[in-house]
Amino acid sequence: MVDVVFMGTPDFAVPTLRALIAAYNVAGVVTQPDRPAGRSLAPLPSPIKEVALANNIPVFQPEKLRRPDAVETLRQWPADLYVVAAFGQILPQSVLDIPTRGAINVHASVLPRWRGAAPIQASILAGDAQTGVTIMMMEAGLDTGPMLRAEAIDIAPDETGASLHDRLSELGARLLIPTLDDFLAGRIHPVAQADEGVTWAPQIKKEDGRVDWAKSAVEIDRQVRAFTPWPGTFTAWGERTLKILGGRPLEGTEAPGQVIRRDGLVAIGTADGLFAPDRVQIAGKPAVEIGAFVNGHADFIGSILG
Repeated sequence: MVDVVFMGTPDFAVPTLRALIAAYNVAGVVTQPDRPAGRSLAPLPSPIKEVALANNIPVFQPEKLRRPDAVETLRQWPADLYVVAAFGQILPQSVLDIPTRGAINVHASVLPRWRGAAPIQASILAGDAQTGVTIMMMEAGLDTGPMLRAEAIDIAPDETGASLHDRLSELGARLLIPTLDDFLAGRIHPVAQADEGVTWAPQIKKEDGRVDWAKSAVEIDRQVRAFTPWPGTFTAWGERTLKILGGRPLEGTEAPGQVIRRDGLVAIGTADGLFAPDRVQIAGKPAVEIGAFVNGHADFIGSILG
């Protein structure tokens, strides 16, 4: 019997953990500490912790995995293999050395493109036609380890960060188990990543959602879709913050940030083309369709966003 320790935290990792539980002996789960959430700021468990507890699997929640006491705790758990999916901390070499068969990561891109923390959003922002999932061996470098298997999927023209997240989450779970079976049986072996084509997807910050109307309408459309649901996209409308929840690029010319009405549509000027929002939200108010918003805010047409 192969003993596996799983490391993961958000919703993305849940299908992978469930698939692993069905196929292997999961001796323990490592996830991030409970974090304050909601208006009450009460500490909430991660989605992975909830799945682990529901399946009577021991849970370990280190604040810093590289601390000696955390490493020593992991050494007490039997582990032939670590499986990692969106854990949220970098595994130091002292941890990677513990499992006898190594550590395997489920990564949401076809490596070496989009190494780093936010590959799903990066692929949409870049206008990529495809992305996918890579099952890879872990090493000290960030997403630099050799690959066991990768599978690509097409990115739809209207793809959002939310929809692509869900598709890649399911793909990772489907890809993992046959990859583990083949790896443990010696039927496949790690293959080094290509030296060419390396790109990086840094961690996203809230401020990354601010719209720069001096970009093109196509770029802004990608930003809106990539940052759905988080961090969202927003712009300044006078003293207020306006969230842009959806829309599409159009042909046309207008000064960047200028709000106009054209051919029955509300549109905003950009450096190249127009962007037509379809749903917006003033901070603290419900989200509404753009037509209803303009009906309630007649001064929106003709204003300049920034």
